Amino acid sequence: MAAPVSGTVHAFFLYDVAEAIDLAAVQRLVGSTVQTRLAPKPATPPYVQYQQPPVAIEGHAVDVPEHDGFQVRFKVFDYGVMSVALTRPLPPSWDQLLEQGFGWYENPGLSAAAERFCRMLLQRLEPAVTRPRSDFLTEDYLVFAVTPPTPGETAAALLAAHGAELAQLLRGERVRLSAEERDEVLRHRLSYFEHDLVIPTWNAAFIYDEESGAQATLEILEFANSQLLEFRYYDGRLDAELSRIYAELQGAGWRTWFGRRYTRAARQVHALFIDVNELTDKTENALQIAGDVYAARLFALAAARLALDHWKANVREKLKTVDDIYRFAVEHTAMARGEFLEVTIVLLIVIELVLALTRP
Repeated sequence: MAAPVSGTVHAFFLYDVAEAIDLAAVQRLVGSTVQTRLAPKPATPPYVQYQQPPVAIEGHAVDVPEHDGFQVRFKVFDYGVMSVALTRPLPPSWDQLLEQGFGWYENPGLSAAAERFCRMLLQRLEPAVTRPRSDFLTEDYLVFAVTPPTPGETAAALLAAHGAELAQLLRGERVRLSAEERDEVLRHRLSYFEHDLVIPTWNAAFIYDEESGAQATLEILEFANSQLLEFRYYDGRLDAELSRIYAELQGAGWRTWFGRRYTRAARQVHALFIDVNELTDKTENALQIAGDVYAARLFALAAARLALDHWKANVREKLKTVDDIYRFAVEHTAMARGEFLEVTIVLLIVIELVLALTRP
């Protein structure tokens, strides 16, 4: 436990702030920005890149001060997500890391400050924002990034010496975990070289790597959380729209005969299907990973720990339901119009007969 610790802690707070953000306009409005580029772990060509690189903004560039020793950095994604990263050095020992780490989990001031900073920047970026939201859906994620000394312990040696503390830290529990729970936490891990290690969980992660490798891992973890946030938003939006459409379709009224209710519902459902499908495709294709096995495995592991596939499946299932409702509405519109035409024809025949019988 006396071994020194060197590295940084990163508290990510991500907000769904708008339908879309024009990143070119963000760069014009702020002036001091950096387009994010991912460097893959091994020395291979840069196959891991954003389709539309998010824009990183340092807090001091937009007059946002430090908070409680944390440096502030923003990242703006074109699909309407803004990430606020609060970063500070780790304490110098494992005992202090455990104690302060639990405090960061339990500190409501960090999330309050992050949202305040987010709203400050959003106000400045207003001309670049499409359909801003007043209430934000949010995700938070804590990452402990330890830099190995030179020469440093291997990942296996680190786990043997501090595995119990790492599992306890990642669970945010002040009481020591059982052996079963410790093994469950540490089982989901990934190493590329013998001196690096990543252990992601649903709300936190531990990184043991050099600064360059840790930075690439942080990028992937932050991106995975941005995807989780977006699919949670789409899931909630589809729930609300489906409830409204069900109520409208079930309502009675004379317009049913003419198919107007179904026609309007079909238009609304079709517009919703196109809108959400386009946005989900844009979100899923935001990061391209090809030719880098480590990055692909890391993203898959992080996505699994965040239950990202579960949220994606929810959205896909509800999109299928939306498509079924659209087909139902179109069919009933056609049926209603056909019935109306039949009634019209019958009425015309009756009128013709009445006229014929009443002629002098």
